[in-house]
Amino acid sequence: MIPSSFLSAEEAECMAALEAVKWAKVLQLQQVYFEGDAKVIINYLSASTIAHQTGWCTKGHLDDIQALSLSFTSVSFYYVPRDVNSVADALASQARASTSEVSSTSVSSFSFDMLNNDCDVCFMAGPSINSYSRPECHSINLDSLTLREAVIALDSFGKRGSKVKPKTYISLLQSCIDSDSIENGRKLHSLIGFVRDLNPFVETKLVSMYAKCGSLEDARRVFDQMHERNLFAWSAMIGGYTREQRWKEILELFFWMMAEGINPDEFLLPKILQACANLGDFETGKLIHSFVVRSGMDLCVHVNNSILTMYSKCGKVISARSLLEKMDSKDLITWNSIISGYCQNGKNEEALALFDRMRAEGVEPGLVTWNILISSYNQSGNCDQAMELMEKMDDNGISPDVFTWTSMISGFTQNNRRNQALELFREMMLSGVEPNGVTVASALSACASLKALKKGKELHSVGVRIGSMGDLLMRNSLVDMYSKCGKLESAQQVFDMFPEKDVFTWNSMIGGYAQAGYCGKAYDLFMRMQHSGVRPNVVTWNLMISGHIQNGDEDQAMDLFRKMETEGVIKRNTASWNSLIAGSLQNGQKDKALGIFRQMQSFRARPNSITLLSVLPACANLVAVRKVKEIHNCAFRGGLDSELSVTNSLIDTYAKSGNMIYSRAIFDGLLSRDIISWNSIIAGYVLHGFPKIAIELFDRMRQVGIKPNKGTLASIILAYSLAGMVDEGKQIFSSMIKDHHISPGLEHYSAMVELFGRSGRLGEATEFIEDMAIEPNPTIWATLLTASRVHGNIGLAIHAAENLIKLEQRNSVIHRLLLQLYDLGGKFEDASRMRKLEKRSVTSNSHGCCWVEVGSKVHTFVTDDQSIPNSDSIHAWLDRIREEIKLAVPDSHDTHLNIEEEEKEEISGVHSEKLAIGFSLISSSNVPQSIRIVKNLRVCSDCHRTAKFISLRYGCEIYMNDPKCFHHFKNGQCSCGDYW
Repeated sequence: MIPSSFLSAEEAECMAALEAVKWAKVLQLQQVYFEGDAKVIINYLSASTIAHQTGWCTKGHLDDIQALSLSFTSVSFYYVPRDVNSVADALASQARASTSEVSSTSVSSFSFDMLNNDCDVCFMAGPSINSYSRPECHSINLDSLTLREAVIALDSFGKRGSKVKPKTYISLLQSCIDSDSIENGRKLHSLIGFVRDLNPFVETKLVSMYAKCGSLEDARRVFDQMHERNLFAWSAMIGGYTREQRWKEILELFFWMMAEGINPDEFLLPKILQACANLGDFETGKLIHSFVVRSGMDLCVHVNNSILTMYSKCGKVISARSLLEKMDSKDLITWNSIISGYCQNGKNEEALALFDRMRAEGVEPGLVTWNILISSYNQSGNCDQAMELMEKMDDNGISPDVFTWTSMISGFTQNNRRNQALELFREMMLSGVEPNGVTVASALSACASLKALKKGKELHSVGVRIGSMGDLLMRNSLVDMYSKCGKLESAQQVFDMFPEKDVFTWNSMIGGYAQAGYCGKAYDLFMRMQHSGVRPNVVTWNLMISGHIQNGDEDQAMDLFRKMETEGVIKRNTASWNSLIAGSLQNGQKDKALGIFRQMQSFRARPNSITLLSVLPACANLVAVRKVKEIHNCAFRGGLDSELSVTNSLIDTYAKSGNMIYSRAIFDGLLSRDIISWNSIIAGYVLHGFPKIAIELFDRMRQVGIKPNKGTLASIILAYSLAGMVDEGKQIFSSMIKDHHISPGLEHYSAMVELFGRSGRLGEATEFIEDMAIEPNPTIWATLLTASRVHGNIGLAIHAAENLIKLEQRNSVIHRLLLQLYDLGGKFEDASRMRKLEKRSVTSNSHGCCWVEVGSKVHTFVTDDQSIPNSDSIHAWLDRIREEIKLAVPDSHDTHLNIEEEEKEEISGVHSEKLAIGFSLISSSNVPQSIRIVKNLRVCSDCHRTAKFISLRYGCEIYMNDPKCFHHFKNGQCSCGDYW
């Protein structure tokens, strides 16, 4: 282009006109405004004067204009004159242009709109306007014009003194929103001075642009500076806060707008109600409901739906239900809202009833409705009901989507049914539904718990294929899976692969090393985590504590435990205490675990169900009744006695600690019972020697529709054994696979050997063992040994003991029993060989030891202990008891083989259980109602006979638990039926 200094004013304006047309081509505009002299421009375009009379305008320029004219027949070229008086001249010149050298076709596509001097300059999109009326301004068509170019052009026109129309400016701001271009939005904001007749709508759009482009601070700054705020401005600002879930600010704005006399409309109210719902602000929500009724907006279904959701999320399902009943019109969203509300408040059955009512009223549930119910049942642990609902979806013509499958997989994983979760994932893939990152992450969690490395690797491949590796949840799940499967190198590779890590990523890696025993590595990561700017949370500390204590480094674990609070690092939580308790129990330190539990309460830390489920099994013995009651009281105070897992554990622990009255009372008080509840009470009655009650409960369980599992069937076979009902026991065993689809395990085989052995059918017991589908374990042979001893079959007893010693070669008790059997059977050479072997390889000695609870203290006794308090009195009392037994109990022809785990009293001295019984009776001013003893060795025949006699002579119950049997002595009888 020729420099303007070489051109006359007219020539410069002509060149500017040419440039304007070229801009139309470059920017693909359909309408162009240009400011200049009408006569000069029209003459130039028609080539009647300037094109031939000036030296710089060549034929090339004219060709250029003609080409542009022909190529852009839809372009409208709007001329803006410098003065109003030139309008007539412009019209006259344009009329003459039709006979010029440039054909009328070439120029007919250019329309000129004569406007006054203070008109707007803007770019518009739309059809060609071939009239001379002022065109309407429209937003820029971004498909054909980049936003940046439009902003640059606007800036250029503005600097030339032209004003942009508000509509145009608003359209450009909308383009910024559509393209999420906050930089162009900020540039436009700086050009707001070029807007003619600035009004609240322009500022409102500016607020909306900032809010939707992610800069709420800028939006609020513009909003606060507005002199006049209309409903749209308030809506824009509240809408921005809604997108960012800043619920408190929404309610603050709501009260402010009401104070300024601006009432929300039916479109804004749902956002405000959403804030109330998420904050749980029922009172404000109720006020808004009143406002809705007063303003007549209660006829709007979508407003009522929002109120329903608010009431539901605030836990006020009764209020939500009341509103539902008053609504004249209900749509699918209405039903989804009320059903979701009931589900969120744990009322699944009521939600299902509403689901049925919805269909009865002619509203068919959609996919979302089904997913709400399925998700709720999964979250409440009722995965079977969720599965039934998913199966019904197909019957109703709705196919499960990825969210349905993900809910099912996640539900089964979280409810410890992880194998089924992985099977569901397989079925989903076969059905053609593509998983998302959450689906794969849920399945990976199942693999982590199952240590299913192969399946986890397959899921890793699926994650790569679907492009979810950029998802932090996916990467965290992979690190967790590989760590728990022991593949720390693979976990580290995934960990190092991506720079973005959150606290869960670090925790998974630290936990993996800590649990594997690499506490040094875990500590290095622990320090790296803090240097990277990620602050360890309480879970991180708990993982470190748990890792150290489980690997035997109690000092380091306790040091970390103290540092959590003493150095003000982070507040200990219940899980911190649980880590210490679980670690102590894992190391076999039950008393220490119970001590930590008491210390926990002294620090006012509230135990949770995990705490109680950890410590209760540590009390499952006869000398811990007081501790069980203490824990029960703790559960009651903390409201944990309503949790079925806790009550089930209490039923089991009370039974094992010898208190069936409490165990049964808890069972009878349950509003709902699962299979664990029934198994615990049935096993308790079997343990205490009440087989008929156990069988009655088994029948009741089946009547109420509870299917037995492996544990139930093992207990009931033992019950039939105690009751002498061999045929019934055999029938149950035979029905396991056929009727219950359960493969027998070692516990069932052991119960069957006892069933045959207790009834004296030793041949059948032996044949049963020989025909077993799996190799017998020590328990099987020990059970056969007991049966052989009771029924006096030396040969079979030796056979059982020899097989038993092959499996437990260093067990001194078995060596002692086999020696006695060889002596009884006349196998003196074998006995001599055993004695030589015993001297070389067996290191432990068979010293009897027992524990008894007297008052609130547990006392320990060992055989022939002379240091116990009142030793002389106890021995004198035992001598009298021995004489009384000789007089009261006649000699009987006992078929039992005279073999004992403990040396006879003639050699070792008085057995510990006799000392414990004597101490309990002499130390009490009155005869105690019960004596509870735990013994480390099998009770010998003499001590068993003595305990039976004392229970009759003194009228007290004696509970004694040895490794072989639970004994409840009462009125001269024992619950074991003299079979132990």
